[in-house]
Amino acid sequence: MKLGFIGLGLMGAPMAVNLLKAGYEVTVYNRTAAKAEKLRSLGATVAGSPKQVASNAEVIITIVSDTPDVHAVLFGANGVAAGLAPGKIVIDMSTISPEATVGFAERLQALGCDFLDAPVSGGEPGAIAGTLTIMVGGRKAAFEKCLPVFSVLGKNVVHVGESGKGQCTKLVNQIICALNIVAMTEGLLLAKHTGLDLEHTLQVVAGGAAGSWMLNNLAPRILNGDFAPGFMIKLQQKDLRLAMERLEGDEEKFPGAALAYELFSQAVSRGLGEQGTQGLINLMSEEFMKR
Repeated sequence: MKLGFIGLGLMGAPMAVNLLKAGYEVTVYNRTAAKAEKLRSLGATVAGSPKQVASNAEVIITIVSDTPDVHAVLFGANGVAAGLAPGKIVIDMSTISPEATVGFAERLQALGCDFLDAPVSGGEPGAIAGTLTIMVGGRKAAFEKCLPVFSVLGKNVVHVGESGKGQCTKLVNQIICALNIVAMTEGLLLAKHTGLDLEHTLQVVAGGAAGSWMLNNLAPRILNGDFAPGFMIKLQQKDLRLAMERLEGDEEKFPGAALAYELFSQAVSRGLGEQGTQGLINLMSEEFMKR
């Protein structure tokens, strides 16, 4: 199976590397062409446009930042749609609007092609290790055909329903993640405020009922002053924006999501957007690391 891969950012680049290591023939494209050179050195074919990627591949994967970016890659000048032929499959692994996803699927189905929405969770470490969680919406037969590809990229791969349901599932994931991050940062702030030893507190709390992925993976980075992104604050804020758009009219029923969105939006406005999501603590206490 010949693959195409569009979007070689923090997540996309290691995912494409894993597909090459698994023996797939991969054609890649990135808007900033220099980011494709490492993939060329590993054996990928570098295309000059999304259209060329689609012409070369049977299955085309996209992972870019937001809904307008996916639209441009698929349907813009020299976009994926211009290089498709009936029977090809497009997989979007970005996190974007569920409503737009359904529209994209309908447009590609009219060309005789399947469209799977397959957003991921696990951040850069999961992308590198090939251990992502992948939630897939779209036609079951297309999912099953692409399952060997998904299995290279992730260890928890689930078909969750029709087109758009993968994106809806990701929004559930992002609300829970964001609120866990808020809880983690407030807990660490309370520990500092009460004069506790932070390492000991983390050791105890992470091993009890309050334990979580965030405590195990992000809290130690905070204690080490490491705010490099595995997943950026600005992308978490974007995902929460998508969730709030989905909840329009029912926001009062989701006060936690609204709070998380407000806090991550404040972090972006304060210039913290390029930090990893653990950097939310820098919004709450600029003095935290001066301990």
